[in-house]
Amino acid sequence: MFDPSRADVRRFFCETWRKHREQLPLSPLEAIALDAILLHPEYHADLASLDDALAREYPPEAGRTNPFLHLSLHLAVAEQLQIDQPPGIRAAWQRLAARHDEHDATHALIECLAETVWRAQRDGTAPDGEAYLECVRRKEKGEGGRRKGKSGGPPRGAR
Repeated sequence: MFDPSRADVRRFFCETWRKHREQLPLSPLEAIALDAILLHPEYHADLASLDDALAREYPPEAGRTNPFLHLSLHLAVAEQLQIDQPPGIRAAWQRLAARHDEHDATHALIECLAETVWRAQRDGTAPDGEAYLECVRRKEKGEGGRRKGKSGGPPRGAR
């Protein structure tokens, strides 16, 4: 199983951005990452310096999204859509994209995925695939992603 460190993730995205700027060939995974990077010009400065990226912190209380976490969630959702795992996620995304646009649909899934992962980490359990799909279904209906009556949610940096 692939389990990159924080530095590995930051290095990957910074290197992908550098290769793009220098018009160097990208691996297939880097090409998928670049698609997400190009959708987020607000992160380009964060990706410009590897040394700065490795040193920078993104505490939730700062009120700023962690670009590396956000881009990583884009990659996770892209993989889920490619293999339709959990089953039905691709069809749900297509329905969301038909009502909004592809990037908004992806962000709806990212929000649900971040909450699912956060809950699993908080509770010390495996991520609940059914709860993830339930969150996505609520997004499809135009409801918020969070379960009613539950407190908490993913840290701001995950959004």
